Amino acid sequence: MNQPSKTIKWLLFAFIVLCSAAPKAIAQQNTSQADTTSQEVVRNIRFVGNKNVNSNTLETLIRTHTNREFLGIPRFTPWYFIWKVTKKFGEPPALLNRNVVGKDNERIKTYYESLGYLSARVDTSIVEFQKNKVEVSFLIDEGPASHLRTLAFSGMPNFDNPEKLQSFYDDSKLVRNKVNDTTFTVDRRFTYDELTTERNHIINFLKDNGYAAVQRDSVVALVRKDSSNQQQLDVLFRINPGKIYHFGDVSISLSGPEDDIHYNQSDTLEGPPFTEDGKLILLQKESESQTRFSLLTDQILFKPGAVFNNSLYLRTINEFQNLGMMTVRQFSLSRDGSQPDYSRSDLPVNFDLQTRPKHQLSTELFGMERYGFGAGAGITYTNNNLFGKAENLQVNLNGNFEYVSSKTLKDFNLTDSTKISSEATVFQSYQARIDYTVPRLNFPFARLDKSLLFSNARTRYSLIYGQSNQINFNINNDIRFNVSYEVNHNNNLTSFLDLVELDWLDTTPSTQFNRLLEQQYGKDSFELKRIKEDFRPQFSTIIRYTLRDNQTDLIKRNYGHFADYTIAVGGNFPYLLDRLVVTPNKLEGNLPSLFNISGNSLSYSRFFKFSADYRRYIPIGKNATFAYRGFAGFAHPYGQSRTIPLNRRFFAGGSNDIRGWAPYRLGPGSIPSDNVTINGGEIKLAAFTEVRQLLLRDVLSANWIGAWFNDMGNVWYGPRVKFGNQVSESLLDQGKFYFNRFYKQIAMSSGLGIRLDWDYVVLRLDLSMRIHDLQEGWLKNRGVYFSFGIGHSF
Repeated sequence: MNQPSKTIKWLLFAFIVLCSAAPKAIAQQNTSQADTTSQEVVRNIRFVGNKNVNSNTLETLIRTHTNREFLGIPRFTPWYFIWKVTKKFGEPPALLNRNVVGKDNERIKTYYESLGYLSARVDTSIVEFQKNKVEVSFLIDEGPASHLRTLAFSGMPNFDNPEKLQSFYDDSKLVRNKVNDTTFTVDRRFTYDELTTERNHIINFLKDNGYAAVQRDSVVALVRKDSSNQQQLDVLFRINPGKIYHFGDVSISLSGPEDDIHYNQSDTLEGPPFTEDGKLILLQKESESQTRFSLLTDQILFKPGAVFNNSLYLRTINEFQNLGMMTVRQFSLSRDGSQPDYSRSDLPVNFDLQTRPKHQLSTELFGMERYGFGAGAGITYTNNNLFGKAENLQVNLNGNFEYVSSKTLKDFNLTDSTKISSEATVFQSYQARIDYTVPRLNFPFARLDKSLLFSNARTRYSLIYGQSNQINFNINNDIRFNVSYEVNHNNNLTSFLDLVELDWLDTTPSTQFNRLLEQQYGKDSFELKRIKEDFRPQFSTIIRYTLRDNQTDLIKRNYGHFADYTIAVGGNFPYLLDRLVVTPNKLEGNLPSLFNISGNSLSYSRFFKFSADYRRYIPIGKNATFAYRGFAGFAHPYGQSRTIPLNRRFFAGGSNDIRGWAPYRLGPGSIPSDNVTINGGEIKLAAFTEVRQLLLRDVLSANWIGAWFNDMGNVWYGPRVKFGNQVSESLLDQGKFYFNRFYKQIAMSSGLGIRLDWDYVVLRLDLSMRIHDLQEGWLKNRGVYFSFGIGHSF
């Protein structure tokens, strides 16, 4: 990374252009409304007395606005200035509308009441400080906050199982200690939002326990003030649950991919284990759907005749949608798709489904030119319902050839000590791939598929075989096999398990290949090491489990949180082959080439690896977000292994990590980057913060967001690592993790950035400085480092 003098000049130029020539595309905000609008321009808005609510939050509530201020600078409104000059471009003046101001008072008062300030008062002062230019001040008397003392429930039905009602109280966010059977202490500040949340909790609980007709007006919250202290409140939820309903007959209709529907196959299921109380499952489908009836019944998570449960009904709809080979055209709690008939005791369920086309074939042809001329072709066949139970099979075959002339080959022979034939030759490579996916858990977890927690699951099998014959290297064989499971436990929580991830790679690079890489990337460069690692003959396997909790928008990242926890164990399968099959009772530490295709020895490594990644996004003020991230990782070799493979290590630096350092170039420990022989580490600690503020809206069809960030962290070698003569003992010691000094080896950077936020992608430009450079010390490195990325850094 170089100091970006040209980049800074370019950014300053862009800044000037934006300020001086804003196009009509900038959204024009004009609060003028008919004849109630004066000719007075709103130049400033103030909030006075708002001790407990941020002014930026209140500004989002009101409809009275100034013209847009650039970078939040008061009264700096360049687009309004452009309009005053041209009367055509820019932004018209934001005129005062006294009716809108009056309604803004009510909006602010209502908002305060929702927060529990029930006696809040709001007034307005409008001051003309220049001719036709006014300042609007909202004068707020918040008053004291109300306190919710107790919460009571009236009309809650009794259940045969008392634990069911107790579970409801335990899940409540308001209920605390029990006063009597229906009254509980709360002892927290009162807000209407929490009452709304509790009411929804009651409605969902009742709907999941048979009371299908319960609506919002079935649960009413009565608020009572204490006569001696008006701020002490008691709330009574008055509940009218209605009667209990049961699931009626279930009708499922499945048509083929064509719109012309003629059902010609049907079936009826009655009695255990499918239904209760004489209810039926009525099935009909077209033969063109090529789907088994059992696939349809396997997705039903409730039994006809059982007590109504709204969550199971909605999850069943999701089960059909998640199959991937059909669409849900209609679903309802009636036979004909109309509104439910709550006058009866049972509710029939109807699903109208349609399959997608079963077969798909795609091909591609391409030409290529590297050392000679060649061409390639690929064909992909997809079957999204192979055996009639939503199995997806995809087969891909592709290959290419390249004709290289004798002259080109002679040129290679002049520089390569390993001679190759000088006769014109055709080099080729090909790859075959098979992917097979089923929408359920297969062996050895098939029994879990019947549990609601594991009902939305997929099992994937993947097999890849490839060979390649090139000028500089041969891939004798590349075999990859993977068995993985994915379970969406709910809308936010997902489990991933790679039970088998196997890669058997046997390559023969030439000396010329290594020489060309050294010329392109540098003899000791990290890029060279990575490429050599990728071409090193090896046999790697890993078992990996990941738990992911996602409660944010993965593009905007402006609320909620994201967490990812992974544990992995590698190398045990080749170890067993080495110990028990290849050389019984003798450990070689490597494996021979598959079927003796080459004379290579395939290396492997046994290791354990864990990582935890947590990210939180907190909205602050108006159009601003405070984000932070913490990362911790630990990898440890065991058995005869002393190091972790390069592609399994932790790295630091780069636009998505600790900015101010090049990718993979920070650490290990305090080793200078020029002296690093073995990149990456077995231990990583990192922390990040970022404040993001919207600066411009809808400029070049994007929102422009400013950011201030701080990154810190590093990677270290583990306690067991050994590199032989590759790394000197002094450098190894500098790179190892020690509890009494690791905190001194934490690198830190800080900087500013711009994000261009479109609907589906975010472009990111950052300028950072090294606050703590491990070689130069604190605030000694005055360099400015530029980085570019796609998406937020975290």
